Amino acid sequence: MSTVTPPSSGGGSKGLVFWAILTTGLASFMAGLDNLVIITALPTIKDKLGGSLADLEWTVNAYTLSFAVLMMFGAALGDRFGRRKLFTLGLLLFTAASAAAALAPGIGMLIAARAVQGAGAAIVMPLSVTLLTVAVPADKRGAALGIWGAINGLSIAAGPLVGGTIVEHLSWQWIFWLNVPIGLLLAPFAFTKLAESRIAQSRLDAVGTVLSGLGLFGIVLGLVKGHGDGWTSAPVLSGLIGGAAVLVLFVLWENRTPHPMVPMRMFRNRAFSGINLAGVLMSVGMFGAIFLLTQFLQNIQGYSAMSAGVRLLAWTAMPMVVAPLAGMISDRIGGKPVVALGLALMTFGMAYWAFVLEPDVSYAAQLPSLMICGAGMAMFYAPLMNLTMGSVAEHEQGIASGVTAATREVGAALGVALLASIFSANGGYASPQNFVDGITPAMWVGAAAVGLGTLSMLLVPGRRKDSSRPVPAVTSPAEQNAPAAAR
Repeated sequence: MSTVTPPSSGGGSKGLVFWAILTTGLASFMAGLDNLVIITALPTIKDKLGGSLADLEWTVNAYTLSFAVLMMFGAALGDRFGRRKLFTLGLLLFTAASAAAALAPGIGMLIAARAVQGAGAAIVMPLSVTLLTVAVPADKRGAALGIWGAINGLSIAAGPLVGGTIVEHLSWQWIFWLNVPIGLLLAPFAFTKLAESRIAQSRLDAVGTVLSGLGLFGIVLGLVKGHGDGWTSAPVLSGLIGGAAVLVLFVLWENRTPHPMVPMRMFRNRAFSGINLAGVLMSVGMFGAIFLLTQFLQNIQGYSAMSAGVRLLAWTAMPMVVAPLAGMISDRIGGKPVVALGLALMTFGMAYWAFVLEPDVSYAAQLPSLMICGAGMAMFYAPLMNLTMGSVAEHEQGIASGVTAATREVGAALGVALLASIFSANGGYASPQNFVDGITPAMWVGAAAVGLGTLSMLLVPGRRKDSSRPVPAVTSPAEQNAPAAAR
């Protein structure tokens, strides 16, 4: 069980809740933003640092790989040594790696710094969810996680806008320098304002950690290399088949070890499995769509990086408006119908966008799709983590958040690779019409993936009463250091 003591009145003070939302929200914003913020800066980075096309791809993939591979390990470290402590260390690691990326003299050093950035993000992201869950009373948790979901959803979709604006008005290095003052400011607040929690007598599963890391590394590596090297090439097949085989070994090990990193019985829970499957399928569609949509606006419709980002605000700004409302509604009616409706809206929006696509399609014709997808994404992210936390026992919430975040990262890598491959098989960059010939079927596949996610969510069991499970407590830093008898 968690070392956090039971509350006397059902929740923490407003001050602690405010600091928990602010600190975890901003930290997860930085981690999410760096998924895609570099995309619009790649041409400038190539001019300044040199490197091949493969090198440029690795400036993106190095972050995604380490982020996905180390996510569950980051959650397990927090459970063992203290979530607040590890969250702060992860934040400082991410900040230091951001400074190293800004100072990188060559493309190789930039790739290495991006990998370390991903490791820091892999600690920050899952622990931000569990720290926020501990800090907020159960009856207000949906709204708080809705705000967190709005910030997280915005960070992912706003990457191209932020990157394009910084490159156009400052320099590519400021994409990374931007993280440094924010990280240095947040770290002391995280350590002093957040309540500490850990799992009593938790032990690290070293074998499981290595097996899960190697398995995910092989699969994600195969996914990100598939488009460039070919899906039947030896490196890609070795990564996919080898990674899958290692993950089978991971499952076998977790079922027999007395202290598993990921208790396999969690996946026998229909709610937990359905939520994670929906998250993977949503990421496949959303990340693949944003990757292609950014190129369509710039390469085909002639917008600058910043102008394309501004036009994406119809998508990216919606979570800030809709997600808090969706979180509050989920507190009243449960998260399942809200998430399912959000996925259905995204499916419709992506299908509509594929239907109207033409080289000279007006922005007004694309606007309904962007707004519908943005609202749907907000409704998905807002209650998702609350649903995840509610589907497992309290002492499993840390690793549950790590599993959910890791599966979404794998889905993102799959989405970019899958939709890019479909695009290349049906079109290309030879002409505007050739580009549309490729992107249209890719968008239909993305819509189908999100549609399957909707079906998966509809099969998740309905809401359980919050009162049926213990409410985790929030203790102030002073109370955490007081003798047990004084509490």
